[in-house]
Amino acid sequence: MNRPAHDDTELAESPLKRTLTTPLLYFFILGDVLGAGVYVLVGQVAAESGGAVWVPLSVALGLALLTASSYAELATKYPRAGGASHYTTLAYGPFAGFFTGFCMLAAGVVSVAALARGFGGDYLSVFVSLPVALVAVLFLGLLALLNARGISESTRANVVATVIEVGGLVLVTGLGVWVVVRGDGDLGRLTRLGTAEHSPAAAVLSGSVLAFYSFVGFETSVNVAEETRDPARSYPRALFGALATAGVVYALVGAAASSAVRTSTLVQSSGPLLAVVETAGGVPTRLFSVIALIAVANGALLTGIMSSRLAYGMARDGLLPRFLTRVLPGRRTPWAAIATTALLSLLLAVTGDVAALASTLVLLLLVVFLLVNTAVLRLRGDTVPHDHYRTPRIVALLGAASCVLLATRIEGAVWGRGLIVLAVGVLLAWVAARRRRSERDGGKRHQRAGA
Repeated sequence: MNRPAHDDTELAESPLKRTLTTPLLYFFILGDVLGAGVYVLVGQVAAESGGAVWVPLSVALGLALLTASSYAELATKYPRAGGASHYTTLAYGPFAGFFTGFCMLAAGVVSVAALARGFGGDYLSVFVSLPVALVAVLFLGLLALLNARGISESTRANVVATVIEVGGLVLVTGLGVWVVVRGDGDLGRLTRLGTAEHSPAAAVLSGSVLAFYSFVGFETSVNVAEETRDPARSYPRALFGALATAGVVYALVGAAASSAVRTSTLVQSSGPLLAVVETAGGVPTRLFSVIALIAVANGALLTGIMSSRLAYGMARDGLLPRFLTRVLPGRRTPWAAIATTALLSLLLAVTGDVAALASTLVLLLLVVFLLVNTAVLRLRGDTVPHDHYRTPRIVALLGAASCVLLATRIEGAVWGRGLIVLAVGVLLAWVAARRRRSERDGGKRHQRAGA
């Protein structure tokens, strides 16, 4: 496929200031990846894989790095790009671009629902015991109000929350080591792969589907490539470095939790890392619960902001109903999109469990990642007048294959829900593509009539 070379004139005149150095970009991506998932999902991963939780976490890291390599090429090749939706539009046209954007939006809504259920679990029960459905209503309502108020000054709060999240994970690792050192742990659990339902190989793949949820977030970093100094060098280094760091932290946390606490205890808990704190002693459970709740709330707030803004943007482009473009007169925040995405998350939160919601999110993102990995290869004929990272063809192919492999390990019930969402996305993308084609054809007829 031969495409004309892109002109970088517009890129050079970008109004955005290039202030992000490699270290700053590294911490930005690390903060995006090191989120609340591991606080909630370690027990669910153990249920699928057995005591060797670190194995599916490590496998999930490797699979995430494959797709991250494709993102690194596209982000440095098109540093003004709008993410996966833009890449697939360039590669396959507006239909694929709209469909990809919808999948990203749906994934955000599902993620907030999973975190809402996680917030109402064992971490909160340390302070008060309430029905999960009631907690979801109050939690998502509060987040929607915060979102509608405006998040223009959220950067400092996010940095503080990220430091707290990382501190909590480091604490769990240290406590797990202490339990083993004093003789109350069992290192043998770290080699136990497989369950009554899954052979070792099947257990790793099933656990990796859930573990993959803990690494998502890196895909949103492409939106700051335009603000990065020398993105061709900085972005790949920061991206791979941040993912590798997150992988090491997650593997250590998984190993610490599994060696310190019985696998059955982790499986039964909706706050599995709290079980490590309780087993170790010496650290108030209320203190760690606060840390975990901050991590979950911060992750849900950031994802909710992204989802509502994406819904607003898609409505403005004609993909979703125009109603979603309504904003508050004073705050200038998209209240309609915020309310709609919050209500959808609430519906999912009261009807699904954390594991099913996390698997649904992974399914939606696997569709997006499959399109991105193949878009890299399709756009190889498109030349640009600046240097950029280039992923090996075999890595892009393995990235695409890994998406298919993980999708085969997702349960039928999750596929049933996911296929409904994907069908809605296909329908909306078809309508939007037809509308865009009609507008383009109408513009051409108007130009001919004027001539």
